[in-house]
Amino acid sequence: MRSAAKWRKSSYSNSTGGDCVEIADGYAAVVPVRDSKNPQGPVLTFAADGWASFVSAVKDGSLRD
Repeated sequence: MRSAAKWRKSSYSNSTGGDCVEIADGYAAVVPVRDSKNPQGPVLTFAADGWASFVSAVKDGSLRD
């Protein structure tokens, strides 16, 4: 998966080099996620529907303290 993946940085990552999350598009059932500061590090995969629910919760603010 790592070699074929086309990674893009999350729009929620900050511009100062911290909190950088990248995802790879193009996989039907899963969403690969990695830390852009460590591109050779581990890749986490999430079920596509679970990732969609997480992104919706971030956008609507329901994950805030």
